[in-house]
Amino acid sequence: MKAVQVTGYGDVDKLQVVDIHIPSPNKGEVLVKVKACAINNTEIWMREGAYGTEEKSGWRPEGVQFPRIPGSDITGEIVKVGTDVSENMVGKKVVLFPFTSSGEEGSEHISDDMSFIGSEYDGGYAEYVVWPSELCYDMPLPTYEESAVFSVSGLTAWHMVEQIQAKPSETIVVTGANGGVGSLNVQIASKVFGSKVIAIVGDLGLEDKMKELGATHVLSYRSPNLAEEIIELNGGPVDSVLDVVGDALFSISLHVLKKGGKFCISGSAGGQKTELDFRTLYLKHITFYGSVLGTREEFKRMLDAIAEDKIKPVIDRTFPLEQAGEAQTYFKHSGKLGKIVLLP
Repeated sequence: MKAVQVTGYGDVDKLQVVDIHIPSPNKGEVLVKVKACAINNTEIWMREGAYGTEEKSGWRPEGVQFPRIPGSDITGEIVKVGTDVSENMVGKKVVLFPFTSSGEEGSEHISDDMSFIGSEYDGGYAEYVVWPSELCYDMPLPTYEESAVFSVSGLTAWHMVEQIQAKPSETIVVTGANGGVGSLNVQIASKVFGSKVIAIVGDLGLEDKMKELGATHVLSYRSPNLAEEIIELNGGPVDSVLDVVGDALFSISLHVLKKGGKFCISGSAGGQKTELDFRTLYLKHITFYGSVLGTREEFKRMLDAIAEDKIKPVIDRTFPLEQAGEAQTYFKHSGKLGKIVLLP
């Protein structure tokens, strides 16, 4: 089969297109013919070594074992089953839950042995992948391409919105609202939980599209008066901030939060380190949440909402598998809306 492997930490030249043997499913596993694989920050940061030192970086302390096939947002068709798996699964169109864990129900995502497909396991930048049968779910939408854009970004966004306990009476600021997680934060907060959403983007040319996704207001992070604009639009401070940017908008986020407000972060594309005046934290009674991925039950609830047409796929562009390097480079450009998808 054709696959794209990461050969070590570094730039896109560490992505190599190779011909390797098709893997065989072991006990409890299935072989999935990959039909689509969406790109996430996770596999780019894994390649760049951003999760630790350049010698050891990954979801686990020991770092990634190279070569590794990245890719975690995977849809496809089950074509073969291992032992202890019903032959009836052959032919099923599935979306893959993106990690394994021995954690108890409700805490799978914070278990010490959480292992990610595309980092600790070979992933979806390939024509075939093996995965535990119990972590393969029915596709929520008719097409592979559309169903592939939710697994990691969608689960992360869903978990973020559940963590802050979003309510219809509340206003939520969503940073990076045109990205994979951000665009889903907008949809989930507004169309599933009924909250008012102020979407923060770079290009105000995206305003109409963001409002279609459920945003009440759209503002640009380039505005020199962003904090004042947020407070004026809302008629006062906001209830929560869902952030994927990090340092670049951190001080503004804390400024616009009401007393008792909630700040939830799942990414730091705008800077991984920041300064915090602890007085802001305790005098405003702000609650902080660090967030990534989520639970299997949240994944199921998300898939149900997608199937019920409450959350829609947002795809910016597709690339053939062999152009994974170009796709990852494009992914890092600002101004796109939604997900980038690889098609084997």
